[in-house]
Amino acid sequence: MAKKSNQFVCQSCDTIFSKWNGRCSACSQWDSLVEITTEQNLPGMKVKLIKPQKISDLKSTNLEHLSTGLREADNVLGGGIVIGSLCLLAGDPGVGKSTLVLQIASQIAKNHSVLYISGEESAMQIKMRAERLTNTKADFDLAPTTDADQAIGLILSGNYKLIVIDSIQTMSSSTLNSAAGTISQITNNTNMILRAAKISNTAVIIIGHVTKEGNLAGPKALEHLVDVVLYLEGEKNNGFKILRGVKNRFGSTDEVGIFEMTDRGLIEVSNPSRDLLDERQKLPGSVVFAAVEGSRVLLTEAQALVSTSVFGYPKRTAVGVDLNRLNMLCAVASKRGGLNLSNQDVYVNIVGGLKIIEPAIDLAIILAIASSFKNISVEDKLVVFGEVGLSGEIRSVSMGDKRLNEAKKLGFDKAIIPPSFKAKNHNFYQPKDIASAIKLIS
Repeated sequence: MAKKSNQFVCQSCDTIFSKWNGRCSACSQWDSLVEITTEQNLPGMKVKLIKPQKISDLKSTNLEHLSTGLREADNVLGGGIVIGSLCLLAGDPGVGKSTLVLQIASQIAKNHSVLYISGEESAMQIKMRAERLTNTKADFDLAPTTDADQAIGLILSGNYKLIVIDSIQTMSSSTLNSAAGTISQITNNTNMILRAAKISNTAVIIIGHVTKEGNLAGPKALEHLVDVVLYLEGEKNNGFKILRGVKNRFGSTDEVGIFEMTDRGLIEVSNPSRDLLDERQKLPGSVVFAAVEGSRVLLTEAQALVSTSVFGYPKRTAVGVDLNRLNMLCAVASKRGGLNLSNQDVYVNIVGGLKIIEPAIDLAIILAIASSFKNISVEDKLVVFGEVGLSGEIRSVSMGDKRLNEAKKLGFDKAIIPPSFKAKNHNFYQPKDIASAIKLIS
């Protein structure tokens, strides 16, 4: 017979412990361990073995994709939503997750049967929003419910090509005693939904909430269960929305989709670089930077404002870049670049609501700070990229050719780039350190 054992699982990071602790040693969260009971099979119990197959004997089949009707979303998904797959869409509250899946459901419903299961909104609320966003009759089925068992039954019916569940944190199964949103409910329901999707060959999209740190709410195992993980990023009230593929079992994760939120829904942005630079003015503290999002190059504006501090401790503020990296770059600029920022407040902003995490923006930030500090405007048609080390040296970055080609398309004929890059154009300046780069704009 099976032996029962008690385990304690962290609600934050899904780590399993044999005894209760007040604090999780893995993620340092307090009072996050919950007791669960598991059944373990004793050694020697008979198990029916399956017959393995040779991979060479299996016949290759083409995966059927459902086009979302949005080219940007199809590129991220690798051609569309694969039949029988489970896709997880996550993002901050109000970023546009429900808007995006509603537009996708409306487009796919033109040719296939679609079901929208909502645990957060009533049927009338969804209808009003669908008509406002799509401006057409949204012809798909609605099922407002928080019962996970009913949702799984609808998936197993096989009557739909696509089913949307908004959201997984609101679903609860009667087979579990815990409340909706707990680790056991989320893990069990997602696993059952995945199995139902594979059995019925139904494409399923589930929406997931994120924590205040920006991580997916619930156990990390949730991301391992699903086939595709998408994150919708961007500022809540303005700027571009970026659809980023974090995991894709049916394609690469190199592509990103870029949208703009309007009163009619999310609109695809065909040339984001032109839109980002459309309102740029030739003023001190403005530098054009060639960023890479996935396999796409975006030209955006890095802005800096340097002003004398009225307090004893200078302030550092960053929007769109990591604050710790800004503090480091200010120290490097002071020590290696000859900029005395010890009594200066420094504010840095990336235009368009973009969040840049790649180190290639280092040189652009330092030159924007130097431009504002010296009150000197940078040339209009100059683009900048390069990583900066603690010694002030300028290091190489990936995809240099693509960055320069995109800049050339938009009329930028001058560039300040890393010295290791093999440049043939005489308008490409390649300073070896930030002190030399600052002299170029002076």
